[in-house]
Order: sequence, then structure tokens, then C-alpha cells
Amino acid sequence: MRILFLHSNFPAQFRHLATVLGKDPRNQVVFATSRHEGRIPGVHKVIYQESRPVHPQTHHYVRSLESAVLQGQAAYRSLQQLKAAGFIPDVVYAHSGWGPGLFIKDLFPQSKLCCYFEWFYHAHGSDADFDPADPLDADAEARIRMKNAPILMDLYSCDYGLSPTSWQRQQFPTEFHSKITVRHDGVDTAFFRPKAGAKLRLPTIGLDLSTVDEVVTYSTRGMEPYRGFPQFMEAVALIQARRPNCHVVVVGDDRVVYGKALPDGKTYKQLMLDSLVLDRDRLHFTGSLPYNQYLQVLQASSAHIYLTRPFVLSWSMLEAMATGCLVIGSNTEPVREVIIDGSNGLLVDFFSPTAIADRVDEVLDHRAQFIDVREQARQTILHHYNLAQLLPQHLQWLSNTANVFQAA
Repeated sequence: MRILFLHSNFPAQFRHLATVLGKDPRNQVVFATSRHEGRIPGVHKVIYQESRPVHPQTHHYVRSLESAVLQGQAAYRSLQQLKAAGFIPDVVYAHSGWGPGLFIKDLFPQSKLCCYFEWFYHAHGSDADFDPADPLDADAEARIRMKNAPILMDLYSCDYGLSPTSWQRQQFPTEFHSKITVRHDGVDTAFFRPKAGAKLRLPTIGLDLSTVDEVVTYSTRGMEPYRGFPQFMEAVALIQARRPNCHVVVVGDDRVVYGKALPDGKTYKQLMLDSLVLDRDRLHFTGSLPYNQYLQVLQASSAHIYLTRPFVLSWSMLEAMATGCLVIGSNTEPVREVIIDGSNGLLVDFFSPTAIADRVDEVLDHRAQFIDVREQARQTILHHYNLAQLLPQHLQWLSNTANVFQAA
């Protein structure tokens, strides 16, 4: 198979696919991206760079569209040389929304175009108006509508699409649902697995909680309201006041990935640390961790908190469940698609730090009662989100799309 991946990040959602396809000498695998870091054996990486940033005078409704056009233009120009050298992909697999695939059908009109559809934006009914303390105005509604412009172009242009969860597929216009298959990327359950009696020691960052019996964990790409970071921190203050021997470990970066940054330049981490009474000796921010260290955090977790607005479901929640964590998750649509309260995890009001702390108390005070819940959490991932099952299905989907045979 000759396949071209398109993603502004690398390797992101395409990591497992690109890795296995790159190992097969029958394949020609190209990955066009704006990210210089990283490599995958057998994968030829093409770097594209926008010709300029979004113009500051561009109307703010269409800045995201201009950014997507600039990415699409850059990807097109970078791949022209590859086409001139004779590379014509059987299938192009592009991440939708950021723009790298916008013009790819013009460059490779005979190639099949698959798009990874992660999110379709709505001003009302999902993430944008979820927090009553953060109401939308007319400008915000218009801007959100326009964010869908490059996604709608991809929906029109693509031959096939894929969305990782039913909840995420539901966000897209119903007239395009026939194009979109639901299939998650998959969790490596051979890697993310429980370890009986695990203790947390990360000497590279000077963290040793090997003598601690109560470890509450939280992981996130960015410490932001979209992932309930302020509510989590308020819950931490309550947990620490109630449980003097409990330590909290936060994995992730002090940044905003989704949603709005604070207007004064302060980060949400700084805001919460400044506004709450916390025992800093029992609160540990690790930053981003290599996978082997991140796994140790999950394996040592006594309770894992995952909060999200009705938005894209994080890989981290599924990875925690695969590791046998007792996940205390927000009672929001993406979480409810996976977690049944009291069966394979616990659900809690996103906006209630008290309820979150109460659930932590419940778990830590009655651990034996939740052994089955932990086991069911892993079974859920094994049965429905297991990379070992989903990767062959994903490969077959691409092969069928390209009309070529590909061994799983």
C-alpha cells in the first residue's frame, strides 16, 4: 500500500497505524506534518511550513479558516515534489480541521481520501455553553460556526471518514453520518496493565511516594477548564483537609490546549495555587512524563480523577481504565459512553468539588468494595478499546478503502 498521512502533529492518532505499516516493506508510507521532532522506522517524513502566520487584521471569525488554508497550501506545496518523483498514494489519511488535507484531492485526484473526524463545533448543546459561568455572546456563536468551515470541506471531499467514539460522531451533521465509521484508535492493553502492589518512585524527577498508601492521580495535556482543572484543584483542597496522609499527583503541562486562556496571562495552575489553601508537600506536579513513568503513576493510583466538558474523550481516561484504575469521572456524555456508574467506574458532577472529594473518600475508605469495579474497568477496555483488536480492523478499513490487500 502507498499511504500518505497528514497531521499537523506527529505522529498523534496515526502512531500505531504508521508504525505497523512502516514495518512492512511492501508499503510506501509518507507522513506530512509541521512537527520536526520524532521519527518512525519505515516512514518517510515530509515537513511542511506555512508561508506566513495568520494576518492580525483577518476578521476573527475566519482566523481559524485562514490558518487551515495556510496549512493546506503548505502541505500541497511540500508534496508536489514527492508527486514529481513518482509517489502517488493509494490512500491519503488526513486529520480534519487543521487544514493539511484541504487541497489534497487537487494534488492527488485519483487517491482515496480518508479523514479522521475528531470534532464538529456547536455553540449550544455540547462544550461551548456547558459552563453557565462562561456564557456565549453573538460574536462567540458566529466564530464557533465558522470553525466548521474547513471541516465541512473535508466532509464534502473525503471518500470515507472515521470518528473515535459515537458521541463524537453524533456532533457531525446527520447528512454526513453515512461517511463516518466509529472506531477508536485503541489502547495498548499489553502496556497499560495493572501491577499488584505497585509503588510510585520516579527518581528522575525526585518523586518517591513508595511509603504512601493514598495516591490520588490526575492526568491531562493542559491544565484548563475544559478538563475540569479548577474543579479538580478545589477538590484537592478538600481531600487534603480531610485526609492528612493523602498525596495527589498531577501529570501534564501548565498550558491551555482547549478553550480560552486567562486574560491576564496567568495560567490556571497559578490561579488555583494562589487562591486555595494547599499542602504543597503533598501535591506533586510532574509535567509531561515518558510513557514508562506515566504508567507507574497509573499503576500506583488509589483513585484517578478524570473530568471533561462534553467534548473529545481523552485517551488518558481509557489508559487509566486499562491499567485498572478506579476512575472517578465527570457525569458528561463522552464519559458516560464508556463508564457505567458503580460498574466500571464512578460518575460525579463536573461542577461539584465536594462531590468529587466525597467519591475519593468513598473509594479510599472502602477499597475492597471497589476491586470488582477496577477489574471491570480493564475488561471494558479489553473488550471495546483494545489496540490488539482495533488495529487490524483499522488496517483492513484502510486496505478496503485503497482497494489493495494489506495483511493485518
